[in-house]
Amino acid sequence: MDVQFPIGKLAVPENVTLDHIQEWAKQIETYSTRLNETVAGLSTEELNKTYREGAWTVRQLVHHIADSQLNMYQRLKLALTDDNPTVPAFDEEKWAVQPDTALPVESSLKMLEGINERIVALAHHLTEEQLGRVFTHETNGEISVATKVAKLAWHEEHHLAHIKIALSK
Repeated sequence: MDVQFPIGKLAVPENVTLDHIQEWAKQIETYSTRLNETVAGLSTEELNKTYREGAWTVRQLVHHIADSQLNMYQRLKLALTDDNPTVPAFDEEKWAVQPDTALPVESSLKMLEGINERIVALAHHLTEEQLGRVFTHETNGEISVATKVAKLAWHEEHHLAHIKIALSK
């Protein structure tokens, strides 16, 4: 298994359908519970584990997942409301070492629960036409709503696998 990409790299179907969107929405809808079950009650020692040398700790991963979902949710909303907006990148490495990432993981778990609830509500009401709406990421170029929903689901699962690997060590 490739520990950097334990569930594989993001693979988005060429023709994303509303059925794909609903499948991803189901993953996102249950994610907060699954993540909470995985990290609830962990000791400081367990929260400081990593899945590979030089990687983020479990604590940093939990905070990163919330930070990333927040940024991706904002991009999704902008793509749905604006005509091809340009969105900035965020420096994940710098975000991962800000003082708020020393907080208990519960702060990010609560944040993530609300963000995911909002993402799922949007996903359940997307139309075929909206799947093709786009935003332009300042470094990654044009990204569609369909691709963003796929990444929202994949990214969470990707890091949940990292956390499980770290905790198994």
